[in-house]
Amino acid sequence: MRKYPVGIQSFESIRTEGYIYVDKTPLVYKMITEGKPYFLSRPRRFGKSLLVSTLAAVFEGRRDLFEAFTTEYGIEQPQLFIATTDWKWEKYPVLRFDFSVGLETVEQFDQYVDNTLGQYEKLYGIAHPSTAANVRMINLISAAEKQTGKKVVVLVDEYDNMMLHSLGNAEKQKTVRERFQNLFGPLKSEDSHLQFVFITGISKFSQMGIFSKLNNLNNISMVPAYETICGISEEELVTTMRPDIELLAQKQGLTYDAMLAALKANYDGYHFGKGKTDMYNPFSLIKAFNNAEIDSYWFDSATPSALIEMLANMPPIDMAEAEGTPCMAEDFDVAFDSYQYPLPVLYQSGYLTIKEYRPSRDQYVLGFPNREVRKGFAISLYRYVASSQADVRNRSVFQNAWLDFRDDGNLAAFIEALKVFFAGVPYMIDDKGEHHFHAMLYTLFVSFGADVVAEDLSSKGRADLTLKMPKGIYILELKYDDTAEAALQQIDERGYAAKYALDGRPITKVGLAFSSKERNITEWKAK
Repeated sequence: MRKYPVGIQSFESIRTEGYIYVDKTPLVYKMITEGKPYFLSRPRRFGKSLLVSTLAAVFEGRRDLFEAFTTEYGIEQPQLFIATTDWKWEKYPVLRFDFSVGLETVEQFDQYVDNTLGQYEKLYGIAHPSTAANVRMINLISAAEKQTGKKVVVLVDEYDNMMLHSLGNAEKQKTVRERFQNLFGPLKSEDSHLQFVFITGISKFSQMGIFSKLNNLNNISMVPAYETICGISEEELVTTMRPDIELLAQKQGLTYDAMLAALKANYDGYHFGKGKTDMYNPFSLIKAFNNAEIDSYWFDSATPSALIEMLANMPPIDMAEAEGTPCMAEDFDVAFDSYQYPLPVLYQSGYLTIKEYRPSRDQYVLGFPNREVRKGFAISLYRYVASSQADVRNRSVFQNAWLDFRDDGNLAAFIEALKVFFAGVPYMIDDKGEHHFHAMLYTLFVSFGADVVAEDLSSKGRADLTLKMPKGIYILELKYDDTAEAALQQIDERGYAAKYALDGRPITKVGLAFSSKERNITEWKAK
């Protein structure tokens, strides 16, 4: 029996109820024996909360959860690595704060903090707490240590969640920052009374300006040794989860290798440091196994609407250029809510990942991690760059035209649908010329899940777009204030089609002419 922990972030529940658990305790052991104050940044739905829950179980001395045992459901849970080590399994007082609980207003934030502190104050015998959060934190640490004889563990999960949902609201952001600084500021001065501190979030803590007083945190977000601490590596997938791959392959009528390749194309590709260890999105992977279907699961569940709205207000994002964008190490220190430079936002949110590291330049090359994210991001851009005319009904019509083109080769109807689309976004092109037209076409194709290549290299140049369709290959060349015939002529003169001569699928060359005056396609030819 294989049970998948969809939406379950409690380590105790996963173990006692017989769910699959990929053993992260080798890195947990490394962390708790080699240091004290840590910070980890990872995208949403990437296993941070489960890691926090695992740490809580370790410091609460719950060795029983880490040993081998059989659940009441008759499911055998294997022994985990940390149970084989010299860890003493002493019980420490654990103060845990989880800000992923859906706080939307400052009042809700204050109430959550007050309730959480109040519960711990009652537990450790503080009868008359202060009204100031920082004083309450100091007194709580002191009382917990005095009562238990052990130093205190502080775990803070998704510290920036509320701020990510209030991007663009400067006043609210300022208020929440002040609340956090007041609450957690004392952790540095209380260091001698703390056994362990672990804080997680999406954005680097320095960017949010919250932990400026807590500058002793060890940021392991891009440390090679901790690249696999959240998510699922390919080694973990093909060992711990091999039976799940086989079962899904059987249900889908595929071979094991074909199913592994499909999972890799859709959910793999994340890198969190210079080591470039491939990591799979755990949320999507678990959902795919649970639902017995490969689909897009992460994007809608992990994307705050405020983030997409913020991206829409930034300088235009060219998806084709985002693939292979160089980024210096210091670029990741740009403020998360900056409206000038989207790359750090896209990386930390999980839409872009590290594709290459160039040590001689200390430079990272970014790109979309996999098919699921690439398509989901394109769909979101479509929704936010299109005008109000691009409503659900129009998108449905557009998608039907695309499907007719993909399945039956109805190119003429699809280009007519493109004209309707561009007519609905008259502000899009403005004076930005052919390049912006090209970028929008690329984004549209990606949003429909097309196998599309931008700037497709050949021996004599680059084709603007190449569509690899089930029944044919389409090479598209775009001309701005020129003719469709000129576009076709360029395809022929530079031999863009030659590289696909042995593919076996018929090749169609398409020339598109775009008018700066009409801001739309005015002519097209195919041969």
